[in-house]
Amino acid sequence: MPGELITGDQQIQWAGLLLGDGTPYTVTRVTGWSSRPAVDSGTSPRAQQHGARPGRLLAQARTIGIDLRITGPDATFPAVLQALEDATAIRQDEEPLVIQLAGRQLLVSARVTDRVVPDDGDFTAGVPAVALLLEATDPRRYAVTEQSGSSALPAPESGLPWGDPAETGLSWGTPTETGVVWGTPGSTGDITVTNIGNAEVHPIIEIRGPVTKPSITAGDLRLEYDITLAGTDVLVVDTWVGTVTLAGQDRLGTATLRSAPEGAFLLPPKATTTLNFRAAPGSTDPAASATVRWRSAYW
Repeated sequence: MPGELITGDQQIQWAGLLLGDGTPYTVTRVTGWSSRPAVDSGTSPRAQQHGARPGRLLAQARTIGIDLRITGPDATFPAVLQALEDATAIRQDEEPLVIQLAGRQLLVSARVTDRVVPDDGDFTAGVPAVALLLEATDPRRYAVTEQSGSSALPAPESGLPWGDPAETGLSWGTPTETGVVWGTPGSTGDITVTNIGNAEVHPIIEIRGPVTKPSITAGDLRLEYDITLAGTDVLVVDTWVGTVTLAGQDRLGTATLRSAPEGAFLLPPKATTTLNFRAAPGSTDPAASATVRWRSAYW
């Protein structure tokens, strides 16, 4: 689990290796973590007028530098160096990088793009200075703990019970008169999600059948798919990657004309959002459900 090895501040977990206080890898400096990533500006000059027209600001990939110094008994140096080399080998897939500073753990997915180990006198003495460079293509920093919320399709309450087996009248509650029993509460079909961070979040949405033409809406935004899911089917919508898959197969083409681009479906910062799970008329199976997974995000 990301961050499970971290026990205090000034510690970093990367590829199963713990760096920082209490380890042979003393962290001397971290750059690009608390700083805001560079941005591309869509601002353009105003024609024949002073000033410019404000455009969108889009964050670039986050570049993180970690400076280390290996310390410890000389006898352990070869194994300590090998463990670092293994953790920072060239890999094509991003991995979780968790850093704890000021009592707060945050997470990015990154790759090591450079590792510098000078072969100097300090290296010969077994205490070399090491510089690591990592790149996170998603520049947002996330809470380590993933959150989720689920709902079935909307269902009405069952109504007032009039007595069973014969109609003996309304039930006022037992064993004492606690009030009228209005029936089992129905499902609202709504999912409440809260992003406490200061950056917008792309959620992952999982829709389970049986359901026909499922949709998820948040205000004016809608994701809707012209597809029928069986009871064992799970449609996965990754709004960051922009994919819609069923059993690993692409189903992006089932998006209806009313559906927004997946990448535009965002959870706003510092806000609670209600998502509505709906389906085609007549699709009311109580076994159908939608689950939303997200992490609060920070710049």
